[in-house]
Amino acid sequence: MSAAPVVIAHVSDLHLGAHDPVAVDTLPADVAAARPTLTVVTGDITMRARVGEFERAVELVARLPEPRLVVPGNHDVPLDLVVSRFVRPYARYRAAFGTDGNTLLRLPGVTALGLNSMPRWRWKNGRVTGGQANAVVATLGPPDPSAVEHGPVRLLALHHPPFVRGSARLVGRAGLVAALVDARVDLVLAGHVHIPRTRAVDLAHGGRGHRLVEVVAGTATSRRTRGVGRSWSLIVVDDRAVEVRERHQCGDGWRTVATARFDR
Repeated sequence: MSAAPVVIAHVSDLHLGAHDPVAVDTLPADVAAARPTLTVVTGDITMRARVGEFERAVELVARLPEPRLVVPGNHDVPLDLVVSRFVRPYARYRAAFGTDGNTLLRLPGVTALGLNSMPRWRWKNGRVTGGQANAVVATLGPPDPSAVEHGPVRLLALHHPPFVRGSARLVGRAGLVAALVDARVDLVLAGHVHIPRTRAVDLAHGGRGHRLVEVVAGTATSRRTRGVGRSWSLIVVDDRAVEVRERHQCGDGWRTVATARFDR
């Protein structure tokens, strides 16, 4: 008998402090209606990492279904407080969410690792360290690399989309790609760009190939919609496929406007 599907609610770029009040009011109920196995929030939870914004962020995130995996984004590190940015960049984030953003959750049907991809010394673009890449393999890698059958869904969450090229390229990308192949990660969740995108990504490392699904969520509650509106991503994984539904804000409610399906 097949295991029950794993349902993941992927929310990103809340930007509390530059948010739409209707989206903030209605988002939690729409996410809760999906009854997710796990809720993932991929950063830029605040607009300028200010105390009041983090207070609002904590209130909103607490209304999203548990268990939750939350990682920071570039807007969650102080921009206009230079000393704080370099001496204690994650202090307010840690006070709000109890972690620096590197978090592992093991749940029935899914193992999820969150990485903090925002270094204090970069303004906007991200990086993944060698230690973080090693953690991907150590925590998400299958116990038996020769096994063919599906085990728990292996999920990596970070703020910055890892496969972007050019000036926005992730520092440490090559090491992360190697880790994703070695760990046979199923899903990579990211945000940052405010434009939802779902695709299968073919990777190669050490003579081995691997295909995963990348889900970049749009902005769920920000006013900075970049012409595509506010949205969040609902991901359903079973033994046969990964299905991703884009839930867009429509007036004072939300509805699915696009669906993508990938064979496993």
